[in-house]
Amino acid sequence: MSDASSTVPAIPPNMPQVPPNRFTRWLGRTFLRTFGWRIVGTLPDVPKLVMIVAPHSSNWDGIWGMAAKIAMGFEVRVLGKAQLFWWPLGPLLRKLGVIPVDRARAHGTVEQAVSMIRAADRMWYALTPEGTRKKVTKWKSGFWKIAHEANVPILMAYFHYPEKIVGIGDLFYTTGDAEADIAAIREWYRPWQGKNRGTV
Repeated sequence: MSDASSTVPAIPPNMPQVPPNRFTRWLGRTFLRTFGWRIVGTLPDVPKLVMIVAPHSSNWDGIWGMAAKIAMGFEVRVLGKAQLFWWPLGPLLRKLGVIPVDRARAHGTVEQAVSMIRAADRMWYALTPEGTRKKVTKWKSGFWKIAHEANVPILMAYFHYPEKIVGIGDLFYTTGDAEADIAAIREWYRPWQGKNRGTV
């Protein structure tokens, strides 16, 4: 059997990283390997970006995604409902890279994400463009607004359940035309299949 580390992309020098921890990385790699999952692709050497992950159709997506993150050893930030940050869950969520946000504020999520990315030297911010596990006819535009206003690229990551793949795809740079950009990104995702439904 091959070493689990041989299936995990190397961390480039400019991307955000967590402090080295051989045990947790081994744990993430072993978990993925035990269930037949693998990571495909190359991590870009970019200090700041917005990472979108699709298709999102199951709570299992979070488990495989978190295992892949731990296995690779990089740092990614996501926003979560402020109401979830009660003790003892709050400290754990923060350790996992979740940042509380007040979703009651109009456009609060986009504004907060843009501000954090602009202020950081290195930051990868992740979200699902569908905004729900249900099949949707139209993606939410928040991810595009965040990337465009923060002037950072979009990294397209994906799940492909038929082959048990967590994939790292291409970088996409916004053009200023949200509708055309989102259509092009969504077309890129067509081959990949989620757990509980087909492609995006």
